[in-house]
Amino acid sequence: MKVWHVVGGVFLVLLIGFGYYAISPLFRNVKVDEALPEAKQMEAQASNEPQAQIVAASVVGTTAHPASGTARIVAADGKKYVRYENFKTLNGPDIYVYLAKDLDAKEFVNLGRVKATEGNINYEIPAGVNVAEYPYVLTWCKAFGVLFNYADLSASR
Repeated sequence: MKVWHVVGGVFLVLLIGFGYYAISPLFRNVKVDEALPEAKQMEAQASNEPQAQIVAASVVGTTAHPASGTARIVAADGKKYVRYENFKTLNGPDIYVYLAKDLDAKEFVNLGRVKATEGNINYEIPAGVNVAEYPYVLTWCKAFGVLFNYADLSASR
């Protein structure tokens, strides 16, 4: 009899978990098409921060989390942004966008929660961050410590 209680309990937990996953807006794909006012591609400029021109870096998905699109650093209205263009990926819980020094996200700048799973999306880079020190843009799941996708900006400099 106890075996059926355990099996029934496990089944109930799985059913509730799947139900949450299936109906939760957290897991639904969201499309955004953000524009930047007078968006200009970042170019090398005479300043304390060395920056080479960044073309577009392809977004690389992982086996479990396919992704497509491009990422680049853009400037508009005196601010810098990571801009995803024609971006598409899967959603999940607790997903953030980072500028990172490596793919393991040991040193990173958190740009905030993922706003959308597809479209043209902008993430503001905090003032004073030297983007040349952070060659990777990562979409990272904090809940599970999993890399969803990345773009290597150093390859396009």
